[in-house]
Amino acid sequence: MSGVDQLHLNFNPEALQALNVILGIVMFGVALDLRVEDFRRVLRAPMAPGIGLLCQFFILPALASLLVLVFKPAPSMALGIMLVAACPGGNVSNFFTSLGQGNAALSVSMSAISTLVSIVMTPFNFMFWGRLNPHTAEMLRSIQLEPSDILMTVVTILVIPTLLGMFTAHYKPALARLLLKPMQLLSIVFMLVFILGALAANFHNFLQYVGATFFIVFAVNGTGLLAGYWVSRLARLSPRDARAVSFETGIQNSAFGLLLVFNFFGGLGGMALVVAWWGVWHLITGLGLALWWSKWNPVMVADPA
Repeated sequence: MSGVDQLHLNFNPEALQALNVILGIVMFGVALDLRVEDFRRVLRAPMAPGIGLLCQFFILPALASLLVLVFKPAPSMALGIMLVAACPGGNVSNFFTSLGQGNAALSVSMSAISTLVSIVMTPFNFMFWGRLNPHTAEMLRSIQLEPSDILMTVVTILVIPTLLGMFTAHYKPALARLLLKPMQLLSIVFMLVFILGALAANFHNFLQYVGATFFIVFAVNGTGLLAGYWVSRLARLSPRDARAVSFETGIQNSAFGLLLVFNFFGGLGGMALVVAWWGVWHLITGLGLALWWSKWNPVMVADPA
């Protein structure tokens, strides 16, 4: 194993508990914008959400694993990429979709469904692809992680706060409208500050491995955004729907991934560095792509490649 595989990052128990609470609050805030109608919309027109979930939970993990085989990062970094690719979509994907003139309703619907589907698909994808690669399989055996461990964390940190947020939106709509914008803003600030804090606390280690970390995150994140868009277009979805699927595929819930790294992998260096850097990098690429698309109305003009 390389040096980064034996590295364990600094992260105290109090900070880990704070991350649990913050992530729960973030998911509650995201769910304040969800309605039962979002799920009904999916049942009435399942094609676009179906393509989106295909990209998010099947194509992205497969592409991430393929790129790991091609570029051969350290095993712990490979596990980090597989983990973040297995996570549900990030909470800022809805904002980026709206800014980029994509189908915001589709994005919101997909976020809700992917969070629920992640109960099964996040542990399945991580363990399936992790065990398929001989280098990461050996590391997983040494960790002795059970899929049920991840499943319970998904339910506790993602699903329950999401259901509570939807309950509030349905039964207390006035309160939900009052809380929605402040919660969305605080969510982005909380997540960014926490991820940057994790990097800052281990800045020496990040600088030592920044080249390998940047390259693999750049490759998988870019591939995810492109795959989400072009698979959607090949499936004859509209440009607006394709933009939503692109963001849902390339913008992952990296904060949840970081929580899993410290909860179950003891802050394993390569994993933590990859997942934390993804949390910063996907904000840069997501915002850049959204601003680019915001210049092109997909209804009025041909969508730029």
